[in-house]
Amino acid sequence: MTGDDTMMDTLVIVFAVVVVAPLVADRVARFVPIPSVVLEIVLGVLIGPQVLGWAQEGRLVTFVADLGLAMLMFLAGYEIEFSRIKGRPLKLAGIGWLCSLALGLAFGLAVHGFTFGSLVTGLALTTTALGTILPIVRDRGLLGTRLGPRVLAVGGFGEFGPIIAIALLLSGQAPERSGLLLSAFAVVAVIAVWLALRPRSEWIGRLVTITLGTSVQLAIRFAVFVIVAMLWVAYELGLDVLLGAFVAGIVVRLALNTDDPREAEVVQSKLEAIAFGMVVPFFFVVTGIRFDLRALLADPMALALVPVFVGLFFVVRGLPILLLHRDDLDRRDTRRLALLGSTALPIVVALTTIGTQTGVMAAGTAAALVGASMVTVLVFPLLAVRGLSPAGGGSADDPDLEAPRRAAD
Repeated sequence: MTGDDTMMDTLVIVFAVVVVAPLVADRVARFVPIPSVVLEIVLGVLIGPQVLGWAQEGRLVTFVADLGLAMLMFLAGYEIEFSRIKGRPLKLAGIGWLCSLALGLAFGLAVHGFTFGSLVTGLALTTTALGTILPIVRDRGLLGTRLGPRVLAVGGFGEFGPIIAIALLLSGQAPERSGLLLSAFAVVAVIAVWLALRPRSEWIGRLVTITLGTSVQLAIRFAVFVIVAMLWVAYELGLDVLLGAFVAGIVVRLALNTDDPREAEVVQSKLEAIAFGMVVPFFFVVTGIRFDLRALLADPMALALVPVFVGLFFVVRGLPILLLHRDDLDRRDTRRLALLGSTALPIVVALTTIGTQTGVMAAGTAAALVGASMVTVLVFPLLAVRGLSPAGGGSADDPDLEAPRRAAD
């Protein structure tokens, strides 16, 4: 069997898993509600070289998986509505992430000393999987509540902060040069935002509207172009391309923020169809294929680190959120926000990949971090939305959730 044949086999198997995962999730929901993303990762481990050996990562598989991660970051940026999170939610989220950064780096230094390994571990503990928790939060109707803007703000800092830190500290370049390149990217981003905020011409507006349901799909073509362009700018500047994807989401959101709510709703649904219907679940399955299960099982110390890291994710991210928002939300919503903010995965995968490729992190430790982040994706959101129906209604013993949705501050 040639390499191309193996690659095509893997593509078919991975997309089969993408279809099967939600079906399995629906069947097991009667016993325990497991997010589809968790099953995608677990099934990826099962079909990967560590267990059954049905799927092998190749160049094409890697490309599609990287595209899925980029789309996940794009949608995370797309969900950021500055008009909703500005003010107190944004301020508390920023202070909380800086506290998390201090705690994470302190732990990294205690374990690894003054090495790049301490940076990788510390930054991994400060991440929040905004793109992963958003579908869960949206499905439970929380985005329209007082909690929604705080989830977006906390998650935005948990995604954007580590990406900036990666660009500055882990790019392999001198910090001064990285700072200059990051400044250059910021200039490009500001120009893109300025262009996005300019009133569109009547001609462009008409074309966008009349092509929403045709084969032209101008709005979608524009969104894809912005994604590719920002990825290219970040790549050419030697920065992490996830930074470009995240900023692209913000730019597209601003450009499509018109007075026509139907247009924004249709465009968002189409972008989510591309992402969550194809490339994002592909990324999570490939994450399972890449997961070094043997390194984890072969190292008792690394295996013992999994529950330790799970606890640290909550301590580093959750505790600052609990303390800072205790006067801003009721006790139940504060706990929900802390649990959602402590959920990590995509950036952890990226950071541990950097750590193992540069030799600053052992394979067992990297597997323990990724394994712990997988546990957070499984456990923390389930605890956060416990008692909420998929439609967003409250349970019988949760009267506060039956009240009308409160507007964000």
